Amino acid sequence: MTELIQPQRLIEMIVVVPPRLLLLDLAGPMEVLRKANLEQDSVRFTVRYVGPSPHVNSSVGLALAGIESLPDAVADGAMIIVLGNAAQPLGAINDKPEPDDLLQEAAIVAWLRSAVRPGVKLVTICSGALLAARAGLLEGYTCTAHHTEIAELRQLAPTAKVAENRLYIQDRDRLSTAGITAGIDMMLALVADEAGHTIALNVARYLVVYLRRAGNDPQLSPWLEGRNHIHPVIHKVQDAVSADPAGNWTVASMAAVAATSARSLSRLFNEQTGMSVTDYVNRLRVALAHQLVTASRLDMETVAQRSGFASTRHMRRAWKKLHGGTPTALRIP
Repeated sequence: MTELIQPQRLIEMIVVVPPRLLLLDLAGPMEVLRKANLEQDSVRFTVRYVGPSPHVNSSVGLALAGIESLPDAVADGAMIIVLGNAAQPLGAINDKPEPDDLLQEAAIVAWLRSAVRPGVKLVTICSGALLAARAGLLEGYTCTAHHTEIAELRQLAPTAKVAENRLYIQDRDRLSTAGITAGIDMMLALVADEAGHTIALNVARYLVVYLRRAGNDPQLSPWLEGRNHIHPVIHKVQDAVSADPAGNWTVASMAAVAATSARSLSRLFNEQTGMSVTDYVNRLRVALAHQLVTASRLDMETVAQRSGFASTRHMRRAWKKLHGGTPTALRIP
């Protein structure tokens, strides 16, 4: 019997490149898509770079060319991704945009008004939200942007619910992100939705994103705290705990991962990270509990269990030490 081969699902990503492009807004998310395509065959992300100019200068002074014209039509099911730009690129004398930059931004705004419609998802990265807001495409939506752009976004989209200190937010067919490195977190979440969490985790590991952040995590939170060292054994232990924060982690079990004694691991871990192994595990468990509390309606006993805490009392104690207050205070009635 001939085995039926499932047809590959294509997702068109139309990436709008503005003048003074902030390069990391482009490079980070696109690396996620590139690696996601290599990790599986069920979904293929196709990427087109479009804009009002065939070439732009980026935030770091690198010129990019080969940019397509803004298309006359956008297919149903496509995603339009509007990138952010830098106020003052590397080497620029001041932060005043050139007259041609303003014309290009106006052209993008006009094109967005006609291109975005039901059936086409709009994704904004960093200050790309400002262009979408100027086009009137964020009114009535919950959205975010880089923390330096929040005030202007509120002015440009007065009926939008603008959230600060959020990495990314999805509201119906709008997805917005704080940008820069948060663009990677957003794209990992999108890949998880389209291709599965296993693929997203593989991509995250390839990109050395040790702990994927959820959209409701504060933009400036120290999610990678304790990772600014180069000791491979400690990273190996941290990788294992990050992959399963709710696991039955003891100093002895982590020492087994490190192939060393519990005493040696405790000393080395503290030297390299500035915290104890127990504190590190609790930080990741509190992070997991934070996601469950804000993204679900699970009762606190279930949240504690799924986060690896022995009881709600242990969870509340660890939570208070890191955040103050209680987990239930985050719940919206």
